[in-house]
Amino acid sequence: METSHREFHCAGCGACCRWEGIVRVDDAQIAAIAKYLNITEQEFIDRFTKLAPDRRGLVLVDAPDGACCFLTPDNRCRIHTVKPRQCNDFPKTWDVPPELMSRCQGKWVRQK
Repeated sequence: METSHREFHCAGCGACCRWEGIVRVDDAQIAAIAKYLNITEQEFIDRFTKLAPDRRGLVLVDAPDGACCFLTPDNRCRIHTVKPRQCNDFPKTWDVPPELMSRCQGKWVRQK
């Protein structure tokens, strides 16, 4: 019996980094990103996070245009190698509304 699964191939369009919503960061993610940026954890918290709307932890701040603060002008993630788990899990564990997913240029590909 042959098994297959689907794998998501990101097109690097940056659409998911511009959607309305929040990106939560936990202590381990804060430590990893701060180390990657060569700043202290407190400096990272002060510059790049705010209290979540539900007041249960920290979330990344948005850029002035509403995009993720780490999205570059050429649609690349400035912290890609240490990006938050939530970003790494896109769209595999997300329940993305079709109207948002239609903006994404990535594709699901069947793998064997």
